Amino acid sequence: MTEPVLRRSDEIEYDPVDAADGLEKGVLLNDDHGAPHFAIRRFVLEAGGEVPKHTNEVEHEQYVLAGAYTVGIGDETYEVEAGDSLLIPAGTVHWYRNDGDEPGAFICAVPNGDDEIQLLE
Repeated sequence: MTEPVLRRSDEIEYDPVDAADGLEKGVLLNDDHGAPHFAIRRFVLEAGGEVPKHTNEVEHEQYVLAGAYTVGIGDETYEVEAGDSLLIPAGTVHWYRNDGDEPGAFICAVPNGDDEIQLLE
């Protein structure tokens, strides 16, 4: 049986994402914390930050917490802002760019387990 877990905001460590410019990731919950199926992560995309085109082996569900930024998914480009939700299917090319003056932040949920990321640029 899975035990309940509470993680406070001051327990979350944020690390730069090496493949991106101006992106930090904090793992909120994953299998290391007893979450049996999904990992929830919080990303911060700084003003001027960008993430190159890439694919992931697993799907992503995202919820924009703050700011506004551009997301490319497949052949489409979207301007997103706080309150928007995204589904990025496994294997779909996607990228991010923050042309604004404020950081953007989003929650990303993915299945636990291995995820192969392939950069396309």
